[in-house]
Amino acid sequence: MTALGFLYPGHSAEDDYPRIEQLLGSDVRLQLVHTDIGEDAHRVDALREMGSAARLSAGVEELRLSGAEAVVWACTSGSFVYGWEGAHEQVRALARAAGLPASSTSFAFAHAVREVGARRVAIAATYPQDVADLFAVFLREAGVEVVSSRASGIITAAEVGSWGEGEVLELARAGDHPDADAVLLPDTALHTAAHLPALEKVLSKPVLTANQVTVWEALRLADRKVNAPTLGTLFTKEPIIQA
Repeated sequence: MTALGFLYPGHSAEDDYPRIEQLLGSDVRLQLVHTDIGEDAHRVDALREMGSAARLSAGVEELRLSGAEAVVWACTSGSFVYGWEGAHEQVRALARAAGLPASSTSFAFAHAVREVGARRVAIAATYPQDVADLFAVFLREAGVEVVSSRASGIITAAEVGSWGEGEVLELARAGDHPDADAVLLPDTALHTAAHLPALEKVLSKPVLTANQVTVWEALRLADRKVNAPTLGTLFTKEPIIQA
């Protein structure tokens, strides 16, 4: 059994995690602890407060007691808003507090882009434009070429969490770019786990979504690789170890 821990902000699309656990079809357990988000707003100051060390450390002990082998801050905007160096310090502080390997969804995206062999990406974001632009800057710092970035201007995670398959597919279509090798949907408040096969079928390229890459990153930290095609191209890369 591989136990993986996630600090998830508030309540929006957390049901993606039990769904992903089921789709993994292996001896992997995903343990979520919900953090206090403060103000629900895709605004830089609110996002920086949401990702503060005090808010993250509050949930660490529960994850330690769960037997987690690694911990990931399951929030993209609440990590990349700190910038490249600040996001690294956030993860280092989380690792020290947990006594475990740690990462965040922002770094998960950077690593997952390399895993699927993409050089150029398009961003299809739920965020306001200024926040989406910060994600593009973060990816460029990671050495990823961003060919386009589309923002939807949604302010709250609560609204994003209410979106269904139709809205998710339309977001991806609108954010795609002919020069992009992959399309990134960066909000962990967005339900995507059930839609990955449809997303990749519609776009005919790898699609990376926040909760998907977050789980993959935790598996990477635990040195596990699981073949689960229903979770998209990211979960079909060689070498395959089928649990």
